[in-house]
Amino acid sequence: MTPLTRRAGRDPLPMALIVLTVLSGGVDAASFLGLGHVFTANMTGNVVVLGFAAGGAPGFSAAASLVSLLAFLAGAVVSGRVDHHVRPRRARVLITLAAEAAVLGAAAVVAAVLDLSAPAGRYPVIAMVAAAMGLQNGTVRILAIPGITTTVLTRTLTGLASESSLAGGTNAGAARRIASVLAMLLGAYLGAVLLRHTGPPWVLVAVTVCVALIAAGYAVHPGSRREP
Repeated sequence: MTPLTRRAGRDPLPMALIVLTVLSGGVDAASFLGLGHVFTANMTGNVVVLGFAAGGAPGFSAAASLVSLLAFLAGAVVSGRVDHHVRPRRARVLITLAAEAAVLGAAAVVAAVLDLSAPAGRYPVIAMVAAAMGLQNGTVRILAIPGITTTVLTRTLTGLASESSLAGGTNAGAARRIASVLAMLLGAYLGAVLLRHTGPPWVLVAVTVCVALIAAGYAVHPGSRREP
């Protein structure tokens, strides 16, 4: 088997999830910096923000955080339903990516039309983006690719440290975990830069296009047809 053949036969899903992690960083940049200090991908941070808001800290909205949390959970419920009814992994991934791109694209349109300075304009966008990320995260959890979660890094960083040679481990999965951390860092950076020069709608447009390209690339990759 030639090196080219081996590469073509590799499972493209881990790389696709790394790119989705980049996009998650961009999504949270758009929501936290452009939609009123609320997370739409990282629900750990959102729970903390909800606590800040409940404690009276200025600049945070309990209502926005609740909208994001509930929409994220709704998206995760949908991912569970898809898993129950669609067994082939390839089909599940493609359905998730297509639905995520559609919802994010709709959110970009809504963000461009509504006044994001008012809660009535922000909340629908927050809900749609959070639902898309909940759908993605639920599917990623079901797929259970080691070292990649796409929206949260606490467990990834813990595994990186606790299984390192410094802890007496073998550094198993270190490369993938480091890639996940750097991917989210890169996404947050790119999202913040794009937001400074445009606005939340254009960040969401960019993320939508990238998700659609990931879906197309995964669909045509020969390795995606191999069931694990």
